[in-house]
Amino acid sequence: MNWLLRLLHSLRHALRGIATLLREQPNAQLHLLATGLVFGVGYSLGLSRADWQSLVLTVSLVWLAEGLNTALEYLCDAAVPESHPLIRKAKDVAAGSVLICSGFAIFIAALIFLPYLLPA
Repeated sequence: MNWLLRLLHSLRHALRGIATLLREQPNAQLHLLATGLVFGVGYSLGLSRADWQSLVLTVSLVWLAEGLNTALEYLCDAAVPESHPLIRKAKDVAAGSVLICSGFAIFIAALIFLPYLLPA
């Protein structure tokens, strides 16, 4: 039973982290809007199982990148509150990773959705 309490305690921390991400990060709010839009369009188009798998994996990777970027930003700000060129580089690289993931997600979404939207 002790393992269940630890699990619930960990879950509470994770949910608090998600709430912080969504409440404090405008880009995460944009990702949430995009996720809802993509899933709504996917549902309305009746995507195949394989297309859903690709879409969910792609969206998950964007969320992973955004979460890690945000965590790195918080950690950097706590460790070195003043401006530092290496901290700036670390933040820029993390933000660039989110941009790369988002760009590829748009490309994958186009590969998935276009065959459903364009006549054969």
